[in-house]
Amino acid sequence: MQMKYVFGSPAKSSGPLHKLGALIVTVALVGLVLMFSAVLLVIIMTLGTIAWAYLWWKNRELRKQMRDFHHRAMEQEQMVRDGQVFEGEVYEGEVIRVVDSQNER
Repeated sequence: MQMKYVFGSPAKSSGPLHKLGALIVTVALVGLVLMFSAVLLVIIMTLGTIAWAYLWWKNRELRKQMRDFHHRAMEQEQMVRDGQVFEGEVYEGEVIRVVDSQNER
């Protein structure tokens, strides 16, 4: 039975020059990977900051309305605690209209 090796025979040992070349290529590849990952990280952080700033700017009016609504609700709650009556405002309720047939004529 014969065995075929794709990447050379295992009996052949590589010399010190070959090992040094492999080490230099490995270090260069690791350096390139680190450099590109750092550049990619900077790009992702920049795009994320731009997206956050865009969303923050677009919803500033909504945040203002939410703050105003909260302040109005707190003022109304204080007025209810003080016993004041609101005119024309119904928070929860039902209206039942009773028609008296004798008084309509």
